[in-house]
Amino acid sequence: MATSLQSQDAGRPKAWLAWSSGKDSAWALHTVRQAREFDVVALLTTVNRTHERVAMHAVRESLLELQASAAGLPLVKVPIPSPCPNEVYEQAMSDAMARATAEGIRHIIFGDLFLEDVRAYREKQLARCGMTPVFPLWGRDTCRLAEEMVAGGLSAYLTCVDPRQLDRTFAGRRFDAELIASFPRHVDPCGENGEFHTFTNAGPMFRAAVPVTVGEIVERDGFIFADLLPQAEGFRPGSRETPLQTSRSFRRERTR
Repeated sequence: MATSLQSQDAGRPKAWLAWSSGKDSAWALHTVRQAREFDVVALLTTVNRTHERVAMHAVRESLLELQASAAGLPLVKVPIPSPCPNEVYEQAMSDAMARATAEGIRHIIFGDLFLEDVRAYREKQLARCGMTPVFPLWGRDTCRLAEEMVAGGLSAYLTCVDPRQLDRTFAGRRFDAELIASFPRHVDPCGENGEFHTFTNAGPMFRAAVPVTVGEIVERDGFIFADLLPQAEGFRPGSRETPLQTSRSFRRERTR
């Protein structure tokens, strides 16, 4: 399958895709592959180097690696500390862009939907590196987009909930039609305003599902986090990954 995809994408601009582990970045990958305008050659993810978790989403690094394998793509991990000052984040991303440039990459794909300030920030920062951001989902109606994701076979779980915007009981729930219908009116169905973050465990962007179970649910730094565990492994006491630790990294990491 990988050989077939590579032959189909020959001659197209190579791109990295900003991968949060969530549904929007996953659907952006699916959308770009369908459009066949870019050849996505890697997934770019910021990782809390202290706790080995995806920044903000608090997803275990081991699950992130399983996602990349299911997508048939290598991971470009950008390690950041916890907490992460803005200047440290920007330097880490600048270093990653230097690597991208050296590998012939000129485009970074994002799953952003409508936040103008986030888009403007990405455009400004990437312009300094000679890179061009791409927003395949930009401007889509989020109600229809959420329904399209579910109807298209995407499966995801809410890993982080902002209790100031969404009740804490939503943490750990599966992102499906029932969940979307149960959101209060003020909550964006795709969580674009920071109401929640997700982990995608199956969908048309993957060659195989990533089975998970919901572990402990805790409150840290004002957010509610649901720890997802690889279904085959279960809870492993004593493992470095066992405690649910989080990082309130740079808040512009909004690709859900």
